[in-house]
Amino acid sequence: MARAEGDNGGVNTLRIATRKSPLALWQSEHVADLLRAAHPGLAVELVPMSTRGDEVLDRSLAAIGGKGLFLKELELAMLRGDADCAVHSLKDVPMEVDAPFALPAFLARADHADAFISNQFATFDALPPGACVGTSSLRRQAQLRALRPDLEIRDLRGNVNTRLAKLDAGEYDAIVLACAGLDRLGLGGRTRARLDAPEWLPAPAQGVIAIECRGDDAEVMALCRVLDHAPTRTCASAERALNLALHGSCHVPVAAFARLDGDMLRLDGLVGSERDGRSVRAHAEGPAADPEVLGRDVAGRLLAAGAGEFLPER
Repeated sequence: MARAEGDNGGVNTLRIATRKSPLALWQSEHVADLLRAAHPGLAVELVPMSTRGDEVLDRSLAAIGGKGLFLKELELAMLRGDADCAVHSLKDVPMEVDAPFALPAFLARADHADAFISNQFATFDALPPGACVGTSSLRRQAQLRALRPDLEIRDLRGNVNTRLAKLDAGEYDAIVLACAGLDRLGLGGRTRARLDAPEWLPAPAQGVIAIECRGDDAEVMALCRVLDHAPTRTCASAERALNLALHGSCHVPVAAFARLDGDMLRLDGLVGSERDGRSVRAHAEGPAADPEVLGRDVAGRLLAAGAGEFLPER
């Protein structure tokens, strides 16, 4: 399907490649609504696709190639001309986006925290010794083990509804998901407690929706760029710069959270071990105008504190 263009050559139909999961579809339709509102007369269509990350659920993401598996099919659709842009959870986007792609818009950040969900226990501290907690995130596993080495932690894959169904079937005493995903699906009521900074750190850029398109497609870049939220981009850029400096991925338990305070930016970072919960933390602040510099600074502090022990050989 060729991109529809108006009589003057401008884009009048924008096609968004998206995964088929309920959360991905919600996020893409949300972006579509915002684009329609920002550009009256622009038609926006979704192009739902299945990705390998969605299809292989019996192994961890780290074991099958990482979160980038959620992007590749969508990027190929853009290269083929079957779609003009794609919508992602920014925490799933590799720290460096391959050419010719670019990220013209980071939407305003939703809740950055993780959600503790249980049908029996109101708080994380209320879990009995040996309770079974489900998560496939190495970052969450590392922080869970640091706080409660007595817990049994089991992998948990699938979309949000699938994970909740496994909890409801009694396979786990509790699970940990992102608050933002629950809220977007109208499931925020399942959250029993928020796991929040500074004690508990999220994934870099958690809660942020990003738009990806071909960087050489000036018209689509311009259409999408109007949705960019500058404060969110500042914070997410610091967090992603930290992760990039550590060569972070789903293979490494890296957490980061940045907060704006006027013209200053504060950044907390953590690197840990999902095996025994040992971790190192670092914190710094700097000018909001230089978020990547701050991200690299905190990454350096983490390495100086011994984070290299938990990272693959660089």
